Amino acid sequence: MKSDGTPWQCTFSDNFDGINLDRSKWVPQTNFVNGSNTVYACYIDDPAVISVSGGNLNLSVKEMPQPVAGCPSNRAGSRYAAGQITTYYLFSQKYGRFEARIKVPLASAPGLQEAFWLWPDVRYHSTALWPLSGEIDIVETYSQHPSLAIPFLHYSADLLGPQPGVNTAWTCVANRGEWNTYTLEWTANRLEVLVNGQSCLVNNSNDSAFDKRYIIALTQALGTGANAYSGVGMLPATTQVDYVRVWQ
Repeated sequence: MKSDGTPWQCTFSDNFDGINLDRSKWVPQTNFVNGSNTVYACYIDDPAVISVSGGNLNLSVKEMPQPVAGCPSNRAGSRYAAGQITTYYLFSQKYGRFEARIKVPLASAPGLQEAFWLWPDVRYHSTALWPLSGEIDIVETYSQHPSLAIPFLHYSADLLGPQPGVNTAWTCVANRGEWNTYTLEWTANRLEVLVNGQSCLVNNSNDSAFDKRYIIALTQALGTGANAYSGVGMLPATTQVDYVRVWQ
């Protein structure tokens, strides 16, 4: 139920039943790379890194038998590949409740990064450049922080950097290797991120970046910066997603 006592109405749902990705709902990402400048993975549309089985979506990052040719973003081919899916041109929504139940791979050293996030629907034009254009990272997880789930709301507040309690939070507990539920409740003047039902971040900025439709994205990637992958061990690594649901 909503805070006003009326029921949420489901607008999007995938329980990842069956054995194939539902391409009426999801598009694999193939236009970018992830990781550091020296050790990176190419996003590819391949069962090796994107699959559905046992009631779960499986997104992996792994070393491939042969280097990935034609790696995007003008990068040389990489021996690593990764999976990301989005609802690009298929589904977007302004405001509502967005939720996913996710288990990221067990790890406690730098190298892996995962995300459940929203990106502005490009069909609804905005002239603002990122971060002013907006991004809603419901959760980002980093293997160097094995017990943290980190939300990040990208908008004009980014001009002052990370501000815990405003555009991010660094105290939300979610252990890697375990199932956790991540939720965004988003209205015209409020965004709240919950981790396993517990409020994690509340933003009342009423910023124009959050006054438009967003698509959904799910990502398994190599890490960057202090969380960069060293090229040794950890792979293959797979994030499992039990469900994604959206209400309005």
